[in-house]
Amino acid sequence: MAIKDTLIVRPLKAADEQQWRRLWHDYLEYYETSVPEEVYVSSFARLLGDDPQDFNGLVAELNGKLVGLTHYLFHRHGWKIENTCYLQDLYADPDVRGKGIGRALIEGVYTAADAAGAPAVYWLTQDFNIQARKLYDLIAVLTPFIKYQRP
Repeated sequence: MAIKDTLIVRPLKAADEQQWRRLWHDYLEYYETSVPEEVYVSSFARLLGDDPQDFNGLVAELNGKLVGLTHYLFHRHGWKIENTCYLQDLYADPDVRGKGIGRALIEGVYTAADAAGAPAVYWLTQDFNIQARKLYDLIAVLTPFIKYQRP
């Protein structure tokens, strides 16, 4: 980023829908998947909703353009009194990677988790996501867990 560039991490707003769609589409494409239109509509509504079970969204805005997003939620944990925070989606435009966008978004989630009294934050990533994993290794701890899911 140049000196004049201004990065802002802020909550997602209704007016962000078109830029959010572009970012989320690109995120899903990176992971070689897609979702139908009704999932875009439902997910955006949930991100803006006020149900405590709904997702929350933060965006990274650079000089007025959205260049990154993260989605996270809070849930109960059987081993803790307080809720825990799951960071589900994290994406930065390829042309701004390596410029602190991902770190700023993760730190935004850390701040939101602290404010909600949920000190634990966790996420999953693909093993091939090498560039992102370099960042994750700096700001988080790799766990030994392996994910399984119903076929």
